[in-house]
Amino acid sequence: MTDSTSLFNSHRPRLLAIAYRMLGAVAEAEDVVQDAWLRWHDADPSKLDNPEAWLVTVTTRLSIDRLRALKAQREKYEGVWLPEPLLMPQPATPEEIHEFSDDVSVAFLFLLERLSPEARAAFLMREVFDADYDEVARTLGKTEAACRQLVSRAKQQLRQESPRRKVSRETHRHLMARFADAMQRGDFHGLHALLNDNAELIGDGGGKATAFPYLAGGKRLAQLFYAGARRYGDNVRVELALVNGQWSLLRYIHGSLESVQSYETDGRRIVRVLVQRNPDKLARVAAALPRH
Repeated sequence: MTDSTSLFNSHRPRLLAIAYRMLGAVAEAEDVVQDAWLRWHDADPSKLDNPEAWLVTVTTRLSIDRLRALKAQREKYEGVWLPEPLLMPQPATPEEIHEFSDDVSVAFLFLLERLSPEARAAFLMREVFDADYDEVARTLGKTEAACRQLVSRAKQQLRQESPRRKVSRETHRHLMARFADAMQRGDFHGLHALLNDNAELIGDGGGKATAFPYLAGGKRLAQLFYAGARRYGDNVRVELALVNGQWSLLRYIHGSLESVQSYETDGRRIVRVLVQRNPDKLARVAAALPRH
């Protein structure tokens, strides 16, 4: 392995993190990083003042271009488009827990879809990756003032879209465990008690699996989960898993992964459920799971 390849590979995790947060799709992020590698291969690293900054800039710009194309495709997507879930190992240290923080959750990535590609890039660089505004400006080819405005507007828009308060990881996990148990047992009252009266469900089937694009009301959601338990009985299995840095539920039917369910809570009850049922987006998670 050459020094140039070794240097690129040392930065690959960061580049993938940038591209995935920009695009919300693993394969697309990998393609962007591969394109960055090709450009890196044609460059002369010895002539670069800051190779990491160069790679971050190239990856971000490629992600912006790719997101512009994807947004046009997603407008024609059948139903609601949700980010591709990413199965993660359970963090073992405080540093790893911080690394897998809320900035990669399915709910957060879904929220970022509201932003323009450049606003998304500016917001992520500044608020997630702690870049200085001069670095954001160089990367986007804009003035610092313009970048500050982009970030400010993005933060305001995201606050308006999701005024949720943060919940501790342990509290979230406890709620998920209780909800999984109620779902597994087909306990309607247990399900209903854990759902906010105004809870909502958003589902992504991608035209390849049946999914409710939108359902609102705690009682209606409880009835939906209860109906699934009644229909499939012992052929339903629900498990907790760390998906995109948050405790989520995997639901299996007849031994096959049927959905990845991400939850937002207020610390007491569930306020939103994001259900991924598109088999194309479940394939990577299913492949990474241990066989039962």
